[in-house]
Amino acid sequence: MYRPAYALLVGVAATMGALALTAAFVLDRPLVDPEGFLGPSWLRLPLLVLGAFLLDVLPRTLWASRMKPALMPSLVRDRVRSHWDRERITLVVLGLVSFYITYVCYRNLKSFLPFIMGEDKYDRELHLIDRALMFGHEPATILHTVVGTGFQAHFLSTIYLWFLPLVPLALAAWLVWSRNITFGYWFATSQCLAWSIGTASYYALPTLGPGFQYSYLYTDLPDTGSSALMEALSYGRDGVLRRGAEGAVQSVAGFASLHVAITLLVALMVQYTLRNRILHLVFWANFAITVVATLYFGWHYIADDLAGVVIALFSFWLGGLASGQKFDRHGLASHPTSTTSQVPVEVE
Repeated sequence: MYRPAYALLVGVAATMGALALTAAFVLDRPLVDPEGFLGPSWLRLPLLVLGAFLLDVLPRTLWASRMKPALMPSLVRDRVRSHWDRERITLVVLGLVSFYITYVCYRNLKSFLPFIMGEDKYDRELHLIDRALMFGHEPATILHTVVGTGFQAHFLSTIYLWFLPLVPLALAAWLVWSRNITFGYWFATSQCLAWSIGTASYYALPTLGPGFQYSYLYTDLPDTGSSALMEALSYGRDGVLRRGAEGAVQSVAGFASLHVAITLLVALMVQYTLRNRILHLVFWANFAITVVATLYFGWHYIADDLAGVVIALFSFWLGGLASGQKFDRHGLASHPTSTTSQVPVEVE
């Protein structure tokens, strides 16, 4: 039933794993499990799923039992039996393992980039394209003037940094709560595709990004979480490249913007799989503000963001096909064509 999604998920993870292992062997550098939100990835994702499982089971159990302990065990068993069946568990395990391998290999391959491609970048070319598109002006300067550099900078920074917990939280949500199993496969497959294609784009067009290469353009901004993160990444890059820091990764690469790609991917998934219009507006706004933030703080050039949009659209479409989605003629809606035990689909 899910063979295309199985094949694509496992294939992407296996390919990323093989590339990362080969690069590590050739460069004689160890693979690193980068730490982040809630600790290392191998611990972070299972903890999120465990938390989602408890959030799914406990509130409804407490509510339905009216806080009577004697009724709780049967209610928990009923929820596990109706929702946490073999299909759900397979989706969660396969999605988590595939994403974990893909993401960790993405971080390592990104770290290996300057050792493989060298430090000669294409920042000058993309910077010239930015200026040409803005009729000789700097995109950052225009945004600083139009948007402002006061509280607006802190707001944009908050939205930009929200991306860090958004990635694992969104994955856990679709794996655990998607009513139709195919939607969970759709999102997991699309995520793995986006991260892997994004890795390839780093090698196709290596850049640092304007905030690193042309930092003088951003001296008018106040200290924010975003500026602190950029400083930390710059210091981490120097540690890996110049001081031989062990157990660390360098995480600077501009083209393409995976912040843009993933936030667009999440917005598309919300649009196509959820019916709540408020959520549609929230996640489309999150995407739009993220695009502005990438240029405002100098994380990316305009071309980086456009490439991120292309990555998201392609990953979303291919993940949809692999998971059994059928798009309508206008591409504005879809419906699942794969039958599951929980959501049967009539085949015409």
